[in-house]
Amino acid sequence: MADKTFLHWPFFEDTHRDWAAQVEAVAGGLHVDHADTDTACRTLVADLGEAGILQETGNPDGPLDVRRLCLARETLARHDGLADFAFAMQGLGTGAISLFGSDAQKAEWLPLTRAGKAISAFALTEPQSGSDVANSTMTATRDGEAYVLNGQKTWISNGGIADVYTVFARTGDGPGARGLSAFVVPADTPGLTIAERLDTIAPHPLATLDFTDCRVPASALIGDSGAGFKIAMSVLDVFRSTVAAAALGFARRALDEAVTRVSARHVQGAPLSDLQLVQGHIADMAVDIDASALLIYRAAWTKDSGAPRITREAAMAKLFATDHAQNVIDKAVQLHGGDGVRSGQAVEKLYREIRALRIYEGASDVQRIIIARQTLGQ
Repeated sequence: MADKTFLHWPFFEDTHRDWAAQVEAVAGGLHVDHADTDTACRTLVADLGEAGILQETGNPDGPLDVRRLCLARETLARHDGLADFAFAMQGLGTGAISLFGSDAQKAEWLPLTRAGKAISAFALTEPQSGSDVANSTMTATRDGEAYVLNGQKTWISNGGIADVYTVFARTGDGPGARGLSAFVVPADTPGLTIAERLDTIAPHPLATLDFTDCRVPASALIGDSGAGFKIAMSVLDVFRSTVAAAALGFARRALDEAVTRVSARHVQGAPLSDLQLVQGHIADMAVDIDASALLIYRAAWTKDSGAPRITREAAMAKLFATDHAQNVIDKAVQLHGGDGVRSGQAVEKLYREIRALRIYEGASDVQRIIIARQTLGQ
């Protein structure tokens, strides 16, 4: 049973504790068939929407509650990595609409994505730019009352199954970061095609998207022209903390599995848990988990308390929680011995799931650069 005492930390209110219990009840009842990833994600989005869990992924009337987002991701990740993915991408995909979209954009898409009746995606990464968003080359050229999009996006989560994409493209308002804008692009827009589906060690729906003379109305622009970089970074500020929370959920599950293993497995007539070296591993895992949780919920509480940006806090949370979750899961695999690398074992799945979290939404080394610049800038 995962530790729940952290819910009594001063970061949380009773509404958060009630929310955590609601998500736990829903997560415990999910039945995920991983044989067909696309179908599983569609089913999960529908089920989470019907259960009311996706209501937190888009708020048409105010800011997102980052603590609730983090609690949901931590809980879902502890139960199933694909369930966490399905929840998270609904929030990331519509984050720009929630925070910066017009009333018409919010009215059109948020009721659908929050109810699980439409799947969303966040299309930022490009083949040549990766984490260097300011060097994106995809273009959006104004043509009367429309924009024409040309270029490519890759490693797009929900690519191939999404109903709507938030797409970032260069409108030429200025060099580098100042020249990017954000757009709402329905998946059935002519000129938008799936160039390639991407396979990874932990199967998720991922794709490369091609945009060839893809025409969208001027009303598809999110916020102001040239504000795309600001919009992207504001969304990532919120959701980087939630990536850290997902890593925390994976780590908590790994610790639970390790404790069960070392308590039940006997060596020379005594449980593994009697060995001091094993106890040392368990202690290190517990410390890593609590330290991660403190950084994550510090960042989430800071944002919910009114901070306009939490760039430094979110970067610290993501860096520490994802890197240390990798360490926790590695220890859990080691404590399982040969069973730790058997296909289908819980810790083997966690070992494959955690690795991508140290890369997407800003790789660990990128987070170090952000933290250093923020610290030096102070």
